[in-house]
Amino acid sequence: MSKKPTPGFAIWLTGLPSSGKTSLAHALEHLLAQRKFRVQVLDSDELRQKFTPRPTFSSGERDWFYDVLVFLGGLLTDHGVNVIIAATGNRRAYRESARLRIARFAEVYLECSVEACRARDSKGLWKQAERGEIIALPGAGASYEPPKSPEVLVDTERLSIEEAAHQILLKLDELSLFSRRK
Repeated sequence: MSKKPTPGFAIWLTGLPSSGKTSLAHALEHLLAQRKFRVQVLDSDELRQKFTPRPTFSSGERDWFYDVLVFLGGLLTDHGVNVIIAATGNRRAYRESARLRIARFAEVYLECSVEACRARDSKGLWKQAERGEIIALPGAGASYEPPKSPEVLVDTERLSIEEAAHQILLKLDELSLFSRRK
C-alpha cells in the first residue's frame, strides 16, 4: 500500500486585473524552483480560455469557474502538488472557499490602484470595459472585495515583480507555509 503524499501548499495571488498576478506567479515559481519546490501555476486567464472560450463574466459563470478552480487547487495539493493560483477572485467567498478546502493555504493581496492597472492593461481588458465590451470587469463595472486579512499584502504599484516575489517568500517563510510538517 502506498503512503499518502504530504499535502502541497497553495498561494492565491489576488488583486485587480493588471495588478501583476500572472507575472508575479511566474516570478514566485522561479524562486521556489531555486529552493527545489515544484509548483503548478493555475492562471485564471489560461484556464478560462479552456473552460469558457467565450466568457460572459456573468455572476453565475464566475461562481462556476471559481468553484472549479478551487476544486483543481484542492485536488492538486491533496496529491502533494504545490500550487500558485493567479486569479482575481473578485469575491472574498471564492478565496475563503479555497482557504477552507486547502490545508496549507496563503492569500496574497496585490495592492494596486485602478489608475495603475489601467495604465498597465497588457491584455486590453480595461479598454474593453471602457468600450462596454466587458460589463463586469472587477474595478470597472463589477466590485472587487479586497481580502480582510491576507497572509501577505504587497504593493505592486511601487515594488518591482522581483521585489514583490522576494517580499512574499520572506513573509510566507515567517508563517512556515513551506514547512512539510503542517
